[in-house]
Amino acid sequence: MKIIGIIPARYASTRYPGKPLIEIKGKSMLQRVYEQAKLASKLTEVIIATDDQRIVAHAHSFGATVVLTKEDHPSGTDRCFEALMNYGKSFDYVINIQGDEPFINPEQINQLADVCDGHTELATQMIAVDSHDILFDSGEVKIVMNTSNEALFFSRMVIPFMKGVPQTEWHKNHPYVRHVGMYVYRADVLKQLTQLKPSALEQAESLEQLRWLENGFKIKLVQTAFDSHCIDTPEDVEKVLKMMNML
Repeated sequence: MKIIGIIPARYASTRYPGKPLIEIKGKSMLQRVYEQAKLASKLTEVIIATDDQRIVAHAHSFGATVVLTKEDHPSGTDRCFEALMNYGKSFDYVINIQGDEPFINPEQINQLADVCDGHTELATQMIAVDSHDILFDSGEVKIVMNTSNEALFFSRMVIPFMKGVPQTEWHKNHPYVRHVGMYVYRADVLKQLTQLKPSALEQAESLEQLRWLENGFKIKLVQTAFDSHCIDTPEDVEKVLKMMNML
């Protein structure tokens, strides 16, 4: 399988404008993401997809391949598809690598690449929930799945509800999992996704993957032990560095 890793890097972040260019211990966040992705042995190529010439110039400064896309994409999925079309090469699968996770583990990318077998339509990752606080954090997206490890639903609420069990004990009595970051798209499926209209479930939860499920696509879930450490605000930089023992 020919697999391309695409890193969407939008300049005009609502909470943190210019986020891809911030410096973290001597390198920009974007450079760190790119260098980690390049270490993933199962990717055929890695490119950056951006809407801003400042990011284009910076990406070129550290030797990255970069594709310019339009500004008004509603999601990283749409930006990935335009970048793939503009790049002009053929690939079997696309992995959407989050541009705000500067310390992503290359093996995490390889784990997703392992399910790119020609049959998988879509894939993403899950990690076990081991605490009450994480389980009931609405910022953490929970997943329920079928016996083939395909997603049935994603929600910011806790699912399933555990009848007759104190909420503080739910995570000890059911194998809850939550969503982790990246997406894999089979190339032909990626094109179809960009043609779908927003769905009711997607709008209710603000989760684009629910649009895919509502339209009958299958999302394979891959277990990982690697958690995501994303940077959404200036305050997150120090927090992530502490997590990585770099302060």
